[in-house]
Amino acid sequence: MSPSFASLGISEERASYLETIGFSEPTAIQVEAIPHILAGRDVVGLAQTGTGKTAAFSLPILEQLDTSAKGVQALILTPTRELAMQVKEAIRKMTDDRSLYVLTVYGGQSIDRQIQRLQQGVQIVVGTPGRILDLLNRGNLKFDRIKWLVLDEADEMLSMGFIQDVEKILESVAEDRQTAFFSATMEPSIWKLVKKFLKNPVTIKAENPKATPKRIEQRAYMAPRGWTKARALQPILELEDPESAIIFVRTKQAAAELTTFLQGAGHSVDEYHGNLNQTQRERLLQRFRRRQVRWIVATDIAARGLDVDHLTHVINYDLPDNAESYVHRIGRTGRAGRDGIAITLIQPIDRRKLRIIERHLRHNFTVLSIPKRSQIEARYIDRLQGRVREALAGERVASFLPIVAQLGEEYDPHAIAAAALQLAYDQTRPSWLDSDFDDQEEETQMSSSSSSSPKPKLNRRISRPSVTQGVE
Repeated sequence: MSPSFASLGISEERASYLETIGFSEPTAIQVEAIPHILAGRDVVGLAQTGTGKTAAFSLPILEQLDTSAKGVQALILTPTRELAMQVKEAIRKMTDDRSLYVLTVYGGQSIDRQIQRLQQGVQIVVGTPGRILDLLNRGNLKFDRIKWLVLDEADEMLSMGFIQDVEKILESVAEDRQTAFFSATMEPSIWKLVKKFLKNPVTIKAENPKATPKRIEQRAYMAPRGWTKARALQPILELEDPESAIIFVRTKQAAAELTTFLQGAGHSVDEYHGNLNQTQRERLLQRFRRRQVRWIVATDIAARGLDVDHLTHVINYDLPDNAESYVHRIGRTGRAGRDGIAITLIQPIDRRKLRIIERHLRHNFTVLSIPKRSQIEARYIDRLQGRVREALAGERVASFLPIVAQLGEEYDPHAIAAAALQLAYDQTRPSWLDSDFDDQEEETQMSSSSSSSPKPKLNRRISRPSVTQGVE
């Protein structure tokens, strides 16, 4: 049985909260690191970006932090401001405690504003070495209450020339602190810092994510700026037409709302989440295996109970938090010698996450644009032609021949066949292609043009359920 956050020493309350925001079972680096950090050990973690290392050091700190005190208790050093912002967002996502204050500090941002926030009181500071030293030298950042110091992406930080700044910071923090270094590689210069500043550290290593199965074709679609994910997913599903699929979302609420949206569009889909009792889960799983339901919308946690061999597609409506989860998700298709397709829906903000997954899997995604109306209509015509071939091979077609003979006295047989196909096509073709898809195509083109172009207004003629995006 896989370990849980609670089994690693995380409180039941926090573990329960993590489940509500879509955190599935701990990753390898979290399993290794969390118990040691909770026990007060210094840690050296060899882990790539995307393996879940931010939670590996943040969760045990959050467990022990005193939110009633306003002094800085945890200092997290990052090589870039982008990573600093990402770490802050991740920490904020891992707690619903409104009394916790996390501040990012880095160059290029108003130092006066950062000083003001420090004076108001923060418990965690995440920042780049240069700005942290600046605030320290000014006397605005106090190190006297720091209990935890984390060096994140240490190899990148030192390769950027921050080693002297890092040493000054480490020397300025009290020796009774707990220290953790996380790095993808351990260069000699990092080991020198480890020997000098860490106390009997335990070294842990997270294995790289397993390679994705070769029989799985991976695709990524980019949603234009301003589009909801649900709006972007609609034409993708129409074009791909998955025979059977699991659509992964981050939260139970997103699962419920996306299912309602897709059912309203006429799709055979149901949701699979933690609120279903065992009988309901088994009943839905039976329907899915019998292909009475084509698609299931699920969170990572709920999907543990879904084990099917005939899955043709896995769709990442929300990107997972790390590469290991991505591999685990898409590994549900392409089984038993069959081919599988993994589709990932991304927004511009997801580009960094996608690059992390690409780097770990050694696979570059071809990022596709949202399908156009002409592509979807061509696909519908292909399907219709296939159904006509099946009908011609069946026995029921003979009962309609007298109608054709009667109409043949007035019309050309080819025209009769074309009219029948038109009626069949009009009944199966989605109505939203007529109502607002022209505007969507225009918006796609405009969103890929210069950022100085005027932003188009979205057509709102059709009222649809809103779909919660989940926590990114």
